[in-house]
Amino acid sequence: MTTRVADVVQVQAQASDVESLHDRGVTWVAFKPMPDVACSIDFGLRKFPDFGLLSGTVRGVRHEHARRDSGDGDDDFSFHVNLSGLSLVTGQRGETTLRDGDAMLLSYSVSRTIDRPQLVDHRVIRLSRALLSPLVRNIDDATLCRIPRGTGMLRLLRNYVDAVFEDPALASPQMRRLVAAQLCDLVAVTLGATRDAIAVAEGRGIRAARLRAIKGDIEAHLTASDLSPSAVAKRHQISDSYIRKLFESEGTSFSQFVLGRRLERARRMLTDPGWPERSIASIAFDAGFGDLSYFNRTFRHFYGLKPSEMRRAMMP
Repeated sequence: MTTRVADVVQVQAQASDVESLHDRGVTWVAFKPMPDVACSIDFGLRKFPDFGLLSGTVRGVRHEHARRDSGDGDDDFSFHVNLSGLSLVTGQRGETTLRDGDAMLLSYSVSRTIDRPQLVDHRVIRLSRALLSPLVRNIDDATLCRIPRGTGMLRLLRNYVDAVFEDPALASPQMRRLVAAQLCDLVAVTLGATRDAIAVAEGRGIRAARLRAIKGDIEAHLTASDLSPSAVAKRHQISDSYIRKLFESEGTSFSQFVLGRRLERARRMLTDPGWPERSIASIAFDAGFGDLSYFNRTFRHFYGLKPSEMRRAMMP
């Protein structure tokens, strides 16, 4: 079964049904059920001219890719991040096992198979050779080699993929080109980018990925009383001054961003028809504010209405 929400294709199939996906143009590679084990796939796909993303799980399947003798003109790369489970990759270098957190660069111009007998949660990034190869010396030598967990930008790359996977902004060709370049930066640094490419990546892909990760961290800890640059910096193993510089590059500050997200959280709760009886004080505290008078003052300054006025304006 395949369903589509915007340009995200959700693919779910079991047993022999997985074999028709490639022939129908749904997936990039062919799948076959492995014998004597339960077979199922459940992942999302986003396909663009600039790049592609896959996010989800597979179980009991063999991924097959055989370069056609006639050639199909496809020499893109795919970068696989094996979040959990075992992936057994067989190619010209022999057999390699990817374990939790490992990754591997594959080329669509090289045959390989991947066996995943048990449940595997993974991310796949498809990137064009034209974009990626100039950033890495002898990039074909890097294919089919296991990249151990913790190498380079792997953690940041995984978080970035998760952050952009359902981003509606990717409907814009300009945004897609930017994200494709940023993904190439992160993959290239992980593989061993040239010195010039690393310099570019620091100011483009790495910066963007770190900023997204930090914003995601803020959202996850929005109600924490100790939410500060130093607390976030410690979780991401970077300096708090670097965090400040990231927000300054967007014309704002860490505290301004946090305040804006807390106010937006409060606004959503105030205008939610399911919570008409919740007190404004309770909403303020649940949004991360520790001082009710400060909340009332900043809310009115930000939205032009008192919290109580905002609630009344939204009531039928």
